[in-house]
Amino acid sequence: MLRVLVATAALAVLPGMASADSITPLKNAPPNGAQVTFLLTDGTVLAQGGSDSDFWILTPDKTGSYVNGTWKQVASLQSGYAPNAEASQVLADGRVLLEGGEYNFGSFTLTNLGAVYDPVKQTWTPVKPPKGWQNIGDSPSVVLPDGRFLLGDKLHKRGAILDPKTMKWAAVSYTGKDDFNAEEGWTLMPDGSVLTFDVKAHPKSESYNITTQTWTDLGSTIVNLQAPDCSGQCCLQYPPSNKCYYPPGEVGPAVLRPDGTVFATGASSHNAIYTPGKGWAAGPDFPFGDNAGDSFATLLTDGDVLVEGASGRLYDWNGKTLTNTGLAAGGLMTVLPTGQILIGGSEVYNSTGTYQAAWQPTISSVPTNIDRGKTYQITGTQFNGLSQAGGGMGDEFQSSTNYPLVQITNNASKNVFYARTHDHSTMGVATGNTPVSTNFDVPAKAETGASTLVVIANGIPSSPVSVTVK
Repeated sequence: MLRVLVATAALAVLPGMASADSITPLKNAPPNGAQVTFLLTDGTVLAQGGSDSDFWILTPDKTGSYVNGTWKQVASLQSGYAPNAEASQVLADGRVLLEGGEYNFGSFTLTNLGAVYDPVKQTWTPVKPPKGWQNIGDSPSVVLPDGRFLLGDKLHKRGAILDPKTMKWAAVSYTGKDDFNAEEGWTLMPDGSVLTFDVKAHPKSESYNITTQTWTDLGSTIVNLQAPDCSGQCCLQYPPSNKCYYPPGEVGPAVLRPDGTVFATGASSHNAIYTPGKGWAAGPDFPFGDNAGDSFATLLTDGDVLVEGASGRLYDWNGKTLTNTGLAAGGLMTVLPTGQILIGGSEVYNSTGTYQAAWQPTISSVPTNIDRGKTYQITGTQFNGLSQAGGGMGDEFQSSTNYPLVQITNNASKNVFYARTHDHSTMGVATGNTPVSTNFDVPAKAETGASTLVVIANGIPSSPVSVTVK
């Protein structure tokens, strides 16, 4: 089930707490709220507005500030589609895909509608559901390392894969899944597998291998991360045949950290830590009896996990301790190129921590002379960061940022321009020393002359290289 989202996040410093980190409201709030936000590969932010079908673009100012950025409305979704709590991802070609929705026009429908956003044309195109799927709803999704989109069927164990190049679905004939996909979140791991911890079959966990198309049991999460929803008694009827959906409960989101561990949060007050090759261990409980059920979490540039409790309190997990930051906010989190976290589309979280040099993308090859309006390839390592970074609830509102952005700064004016990236060679995470690449389009309005260029992944920039814009 979807907890109520706060369209405009509330800023608060909790009594008795002090935090070096801070929250700054945007100078211009989203005109119609923002229930989910996506970092586009041209450095702008796409936000789904409060009417569910309307969309807006946040553009940073000339210095690269999102706090001082401005909004404009872009095309709305097709007629008949106004989803809430949908599956969503930014694709390797830069488009944004929405699938399903727990609600449509505010009604519980588990809709099977979908749409894809073209950031160049700024238009939406309807997407047909997988063959035979009458419902999608708030299903888990992930972009696989090869760029294909994997979607889980909320009401079944099955899955389907969309090839963005052909926009055609293929059924996934996997085996070994413990339970149906309802309320689960999927976390992409460095080896290309997909990790989940079960809701209906709690406290089990499992991993999906795309090569063998098998799910493997990963054992108990040690502590129970699930909390009941309706005590298992409520019948939620959904079209087209008005069958009953009995919610299996809730869990919280999970975030992969640079050290390879996954911090899995609970709808109970419990949390757990997964270490590949070692398994699960109990994590610290939330203070105040708080929990992260149907809430948000994301990765800070210093490797800490920022978690929003159901209370609105913000917590920081550094791998050893879970700390109340003393700050509170409400809404989905998206990592910005600045390293700030956009929360609820209306404010940013400013972290005082910083990244390690080993986490930075590196640039090995890029033309030194680039022309406005032309497309170039850039190569290097770790262009996709060490994690999806999270941002969403897990089973819905996925807002991953594991893809490269190219930022160009004019040496004389210090003005910042983003070159739209697309067709990344991989969407994997923590790719290490493996060479990777992406294409970037130099903006027609980029200032000419001596400039510096960096690749940014999950808010972490590479070392700058010198280029000349012609």
